Amino acid sequence: MSRRIIFHTLITPEEALEILKSHIRFEPIGVEEVSLTEAPGRILAENIKSPIDMPSFTRSSVDGYAVRSIDTVGAREDNPVELKLIGRVGVGEKPKVSLGPNECVEISTGAPLPSSADAVVMVEYTKRTGNYVKIFKSATSGENVSQTGSDAMFGETIVYKGTLLTPQIIAALAAAGVSKVKVYRKPKVAIISTGNELVKPGTKLEYGKIYDTNTYSLYASVIEDGGEPEALGILPDDERIIGEKLSYAIRKHDVILVSGGTSAGLGDIVYRILGKLGKPGILVHGLNIKPGKPTVIAVVNGKPVFGLPGFPVSCLIVYSLIVKPVIRALAGLKHTRPRIVKAVLAFRVFGAKGRRTHIPVSLAKGYNHEWVAYPIGGDSGSIVRLSRSDGYIVIPENAMYFDEGEKVDVHLFTEQKLGSDMFFIGSHCPIAEILMEKLMEKYSIKIVNVGSMGGLLAVKRGEADVAGIHLYDPETKTYNKPYLKKYNVRNVVLVKGYFREQGIIVAKGNPYNIKCFEDIIDKGVRFINRNKGSGTRMLIDLALKEIAEKRKTKVKKLIEKIKGFWVEAKTHSAVASAIKYGRADTGIGLKYVAEKYGLDFIPLTKEEYDFLVVKKSLNKNVIKDFIEALQSKWFKEILKEASGYEPNKDTGRIVMEF
Repeated sequence: MSRRIIFHTLITPEEALEILKSHIRFEPIGVEEVSLTEAPGRILAENIKSPIDMPSFTRSSVDGYAVRSIDTVGAREDNPVELKLIGRVGVGEKPKVSLGPNECVEISTGAPLPSSADAVVMVEYTKRTGNYVKIFKSATSGENVSQTGSDAMFGETIVYKGTLLTPQIIAALAAAGVSKVKVYRKPKVAIISTGNELVKPGTKLEYGKIYDTNTYSLYASVIEDGGEPEALGILPDDERIIGEKLSYAIRKHDVILVSGGTSAGLGDIVYRILGKLGKPGILVHGLNIKPGKPTVIAVVNGKPVFGLPGFPVSCLIVYSLIVKPVIRALAGLKHTRPRIVKAVLAFRVFGAKGRRTHIPVSLAKGYNHEWVAYPIGGDSGSIVRLSRSDGYIVIPENAMYFDEGEKVDVHLFTEQKLGSDMFFIGSHCPIAEILMEKLMEKYSIKIVNVGSMGGLLAVKRGEADVAGIHLYDPETKTYNKPYLKKYNVRNVVLVKGYFREQGIIVAKGNPYNIKCFEDIIDKGVRFINRNKGSGTRMLIDLALKEIAEKRKTKVKKLIEKIKGFWVEAKTHSAVASAIKYGRADTGIGLKYVAEKYGLDFIPLTKEEYDFLVVKKSLNKNVIKDFIEALQSKWFKEILKEASGYEPNKDTGRIVMEF
């Protein structure tokens, strides 16, 4: 009786993965704690929040003189300002002096800034004579100064779960004082090559023999995808030997890759062995792709086993389509689909009837800066052609050919990807961060907090996908919409966000009995401001304007009475941290953040925090998921539970287009 097995049912790679998902979990296989020296290249298994403010004190970023910026107004080469020198602060020293009007302190790079100073003038723009220093250049508040927490605040998430730990991220963790991190365990992957014709590279090649390439290409691929490969050698086409090695591999490894011996030929025996090793056994035998038809997928004792084609091109293509997503999931890595570029096909190529055909191509720049795809000839054993190609095109099952000049999608082999899936810029919001963390489980997202106005302008220039904004217009007494018209923002939509409560943040017990913004002016407390361009800063400036009109005075006069007005923080957390640790007495921020830091809160207003989305980004999956998450019951429950937040009746809906 013949031992030949015929492929009765061929299925797509997508169907094969769905079958496999019903038998194993596509998730990290475990977590382990490692030191920072062992962490490079690993995948973080937890969100890490900074245990300290970074930097932990406000410091000078240059050698020079610490000053009050208001004392240097008008200083220039031909009209210097003279300040009295009252002391010096070196690196590692605690300042012993506090600046008064028209005074300065000599300061070194990295030294703590004395009290009342808000800027540093570089030594190049000064001249010292005895106990006096001439300043030849005016300074702005914050110039040459690194504020406490300006890099990262206490409690701020500095690295997110699922992040690849690079040297830059390791440096950030070390700077935060983190010595150990939890990472996902690397899946152990056994690699076996089978075939009487195979010999190890470096040995003499006899007639009829070929060098084993699959062991090495698979080894490199597994490392790239976050696994820990072990090559178990070349095995002859012997059922007993292969069976023993596979049994060992299943006991000791998480994933098993065996190449060769998977087709329906008389000499191919891997599929027969896998059918006897354990339950459930073989799940898939045959894919409707070319090359790559003779593929076997089995699960034995909970371990996935992949029988890959022996031909090198077939082996790598099947690995890319089937094995890669499995290993990356087990390693905790996001599955990145091949990057696709549009190209014009250089000449006609034919597919295989009823099978999805993958054809390697090389890319070149043509006229009009279009990519041109040149198919590279050869068969599934022509590995050199694969090394010369940039990617591949796919001819579907129902097409006989792609014609010359036809626009095609080229799936690039490289894992490199330009930019992020989503660029979020604008006003800082803790609840928006929670939403981004959820999306980061699936996507790569970059977040930059520059304030509402900065976000609006970034979206207008096409530099970001989404901006978080809360811009109040005193004329219409509404949020956000008037600014889109005022700044002529086009090709965007406004997605409704939620309400959040802003107010005065003070220390626990409200020691200065602050009840309103006027108390900040009149009681001489130390204030920490928000950065220019932020929605909160605009509320502060509006409050000052209204108080000035009420008192029939100038805003400038009120500012002069506020201690620390020119000391700015970029986030609500930075304001709360400054008050929590005694660097300021009060500031304006969110109720949510005040309670998180154990501080008291005096409400001022309920504002509308919305999202500005670039129209062309609406087709991105990440943006679709972002809007869907905004509309979800899960997110609305978070808003209801978060102190000072509440959903809008239109949360997640597009309420305006420009």
